Amino acid sequence: MTKLSVNINKVATIRNARGANNPDVVRVALDCERFGAQGITVHPRPDERHIRHQDVLDLKPRLTTEFNIEGNPEPDFVNLVLQVVPAQVTLVPDTHDQLTSNHGWDPRTHFDFLRGVTEKFHGKGIRVSIFVDADEEMVEWAARTGADRVELYTEPYASLYAADRDAAIAPFVRAGERAKELGLGLNCGHDLSLENLAFMHRQMPYIDEVSIGHALICDALYLGLEETIRRYREQLG
Repeated sequence: MTKLSVNINKVATIRNARGANNPDVVRVALDCERFGAQGITVHPRPDERHIRHQDVLDLKPRLTTEFNIEGNPEPDFVNLVLQVVPAQVTLVPDTHDQLTSNHGWDPRTHFDFLRGVTEKFHGKGIRVSIFVDADEEMVEWAARTGADRVELYTEPYASLYAADRDAAIAPFVRAGERAKELGLGLNCGHDLSLENLAFMHRQMPYIDEVSIGHALICDALYLGLEETIRRYREQLG
């Protein structure tokens, strides 16, 4: 079964626009779980422009599904994750001024760093996933760090999907199959939507988890949160 983890960053963005606590990020996360989400993802950035460190602390004792914290493993992020001890940490190479994630790690170049961070998180029993492009070599180097999973950066798939979905999915199938051969778990995320998710899942039914935020929250504006989560779960069989 491929699990659906709902990224609630955009909920925090709306809240922060007015400075109060509406919408309530914790309440929305709990509603997502109640409506069928099998995990909650957050991506706290250094400027706290959406999810704040306090949100992470508030969420941990309330959630009943898997908690996934994404981010660049700089010292403040590492300390936060070690304090909270989520089920999973996803290592993403974001810079401070980056609007959104737009590439994966090169684990070959950053091997020693990623291996050290992975060992630190493993010391707390936290599953480690490394965000990489759909490249078999990058998957192989990620496996060498000792990571438990890779998350494939799926924006290139989403961008090409409408023009040629078979060409769009091909590198992801190769990278995903290589991950499985190496004994890695497989996650996918970025720009997955109701339009393109089902096809990816049919070609790669062995995906362990998809993390979806922007498109899901946009769909919820029209469909409602409960119906939207139901439809995303339906895309995953």
